[in-house]
Amino acid sequence: MGNKQSKRRDSSLSIVSDATGDTSKVPRTWRGHRRGILSSFGYRTTVEMLGDEVPPDNIFTPIQADNILSQIPISNHHPVPRTGIEDNDLRTLHTNSFYANAFLRDQNQPIWTHPYSIWWGKGSLDPGTLGTWGINVGHVEKADLQYGPGEPPKVRCVFNNPRKQSIILSAAELDSQTTLTTDTHLPFSVNINLNVQSRSREPKITFPVVQGMGFVTAGYRNAMPTVQTGGRGWVEVEKPVMLGRTAKYRVKDFDGRDWLIYVVPLLSTTYDARQLVQIDASTLLGPPAFQGTIQVARNPLGIRGEAIYDRAVGAFVCEAKLTAIVNEAKATYSFSYTKIGTSPLLMWALPHHIQSLDAELRSHVTELHLRTSTKGMATAVWAEKLTFIEPHLPVTMSFGPWSPTMGANAKIRYPPDTLAFISSTAERDLRRAMTEPIPPDSYYYAGKTLAKFATIVWVIKDVLGNDEVASTGLAKLKHEMAKYVANQQRYPLYYDNSWKGVVSNAGFNDPGADFGNTHYNDHHFHFGYFVYTSAVIGYLDLDWLTQGHNKAWTNMLVKDFAESEYNGRDYPFQRSFDWWHGHSWAKGLFESADGKDQESTSEDGFASYAVKMWGKVIGDANMEKRGNLMLAVQARSFNNYFYLLSNNPVQPPRFVPNKVTGILFENKIDYTTYFGDNPALIHGIHMVPLNPASSYLRPRAFVKEEWGAMFSDGRALRDGPDGAHGGWRGILHANLALLDPKASFAFFRDGVSGHWDDGWIDGGASRTWCLVWAAGLGELVRSGR
Repeated sequence: MGNKQSKRRDSSLSIVSDATGDTSKVPRTWRGHRRGILSSFGYRTTVEMLGDEVPPDNIFTPIQADNILSQIPISNHHPVPRTGIEDNDLRTLHTNSFYANAFLRDQNQPIWTHPYSIWWGKGSLDPGTLGTWGINVGHVEKADLQYGPGEPPKVRCVFNNPRKQSIILSAAELDSQTTLTTDTHLPFSVNINLNVQSRSREPKITFPVVQGMGFVTAGYRNAMPTVQTGGRGWVEVEKPVMLGRTAKYRVKDFDGRDWLIYVVPLLSTTYDARQLVQIDASTLLGPPAFQGTIQVARNPLGIRGEAIYDRAVGAFVCEAKLTAIVNEAKATYSFSYTKIGTSPLLMWALPHHIQSLDAELRSHVTELHLRTSTKGMATAVWAEKLTFIEPHLPVTMSFGPWSPTMGANAKIRYPPDTLAFISSTAERDLRRAMTEPIPPDSYYYAGKTLAKFATIVWVIKDVLGNDEVASTGLAKLKHEMAKYVANQQRYPLYYDNSWKGVVSNAGFNDPGADFGNTHYNDHHFHFGYFVYTSAVIGYLDLDWLTQGHNKAWTNMLVKDFAESEYNGRDYPFQRSFDWWHGHSWAKGLFESADGKDQESTSEDGFASYAVKMWGKVIGDANMEKRGNLMLAVQARSFNNYFYLLSNNPVQPPRFVPNKVTGILFENKIDYTTYFGDNPALIHGIHMVPLNPASSYLRPRAFVKEEWGAMFSDGRALRDGPDGAHGGWRGILHANLALLDPKASFAFFRDGVSGHWDDGWIDGGASRTWCLVWAAGLGELVRSGR
């Protein structure tokens, strides 16, 4: 698995293998590599580097200097190979990125840029598809939606055909010897190359792939282009129209839907538009040795849409860079695009983008809309920099119960009888927490158990004011955490030098161990609980932060799933959180036909809350701001895509009655979990753990609708196959505090008909916290805060 060693940055040129196995010197920096690729397209003077403009008060600043801690061994042999990756081993790689299918296993599963999907044909002859070695382009309409089991108005699943061959961009030279490689791996973009076996080191076709890109763009180098559609073939191909040196072709794909094909030759070459000819029902064949780009776009608006695309053709984006500024409770975050070409840049924005779009950009919004697979309608916007405003960051949120209207210095005052009951409960919970073992086989369950322990200690100290008992509990908690900081747990962490991150060694031989932690699944879930625990310990004992590796170790976990340095050495920028989608992806290095996915929004939000509170405790103001902004963006995206009010305009109406998505993939929505179909599980996994951020992420109006539709009239207490069993019963009733804190408190105080069962409390929660949570929210409601 590896040995302990120092990790240094190499500033020289590196020797890497290209697609044919040859080695040669290539620039170490991605910018040098990109410029080399683009110059072969003939783009030597029109690269606009807007992505380099960073405001001086940008909150994405380094957390701590890159340095692998001495107790963390380094492994150079991850079980998942870096298939087709051209970047040298100094680059951090984005394991949870939207484009990961391009370097995993067979490399031929789809990538969703929204509103388009693309995937490598790899010569597949699957029934109903056209065999190709090129890149397929898919787009789905409302009519393409397919529904799983269930009768209207409620269905379990909504999915799309992930291999709909609307357009295929290829070349006559591509055959069974073709390889796919990727280079310039960045947080929001990558280059995908199709290579043929020849002496030339340059790929035949390069696709710059960026989230929200206006066109699908293919750059050809001395190749004979083919443009195809699947199914029955082209319904219509019109004669070309010249726009200066650019040739435009209006076509109808096999579904009869309108697309535009733009052929943009290099300035140094000549191109006769009549040379792109239809040779069979499905294929347009271009001239030999073509150099230039072909751009394709779906046009649902006829002549009006065509005018928009005509204005944008010739430009494409190859990088997006994220920056953000926070001023008290207001945040501004931006994607600055590196554009190739001189035309204005057209980008697609998702519904939550349009909601928060800077008012100054409203006039740049077009009437062009296209459906995405699971994020509603995308809107085309003219912008080389997209800026969004979040005006209500949860800056006053701390460790106790909280509401969005709560003031910065507000303090909850609990009635004496409530405190007395919480005190007796806390004593029992603390004894149990101090004696029960920390689950040794799982970072997920260990993190939940430690976070529960930390919260109990916080309650005893800050709510009950019992310093002596809290001190005893804190000492034991620090003892348990010390084992993890020293890396002496059953399955120690390793620094994975292949994919750049810290992983459990449990999965080097079993990819499913600990929910796939070794393969980068769920890192924000697993490590978020540890970061929260460290935040509580540091809050209660500031000296702990300066002892040993406590601070550096916790920062290491934050850097693994939420690195804030764009060009960091040891960890990729924001591994888990996808700032374009507005939430995290849980899936790591696993090939997936439906793309990345996430089933627990609440644990996603809890990870952001943990980052916020850790930053606050250690005095890292920018980290705290990032956590606040992440929560604000999540609150917006969750309530567009995951939490479904009856008037939700994004998800299909037949699915909305489910109230939550269940597992949201890039290509489908599945009302289920990975561990069962019981409604308590499906909804509860979007609630757990109930924490101060829950009041921010889960609006009362949504909780009211969800409770009424799923759990009212005693259904949250029901036994039987569809009942709420064990800890899920407690989760549902802790969530009820967001709607009816009095009823929630009564449940945790009195149980059911005077009977209480500790089995109703989830392993990551405590009856103590649930009582404080419900009583605190009740006091906030009573006092009008």
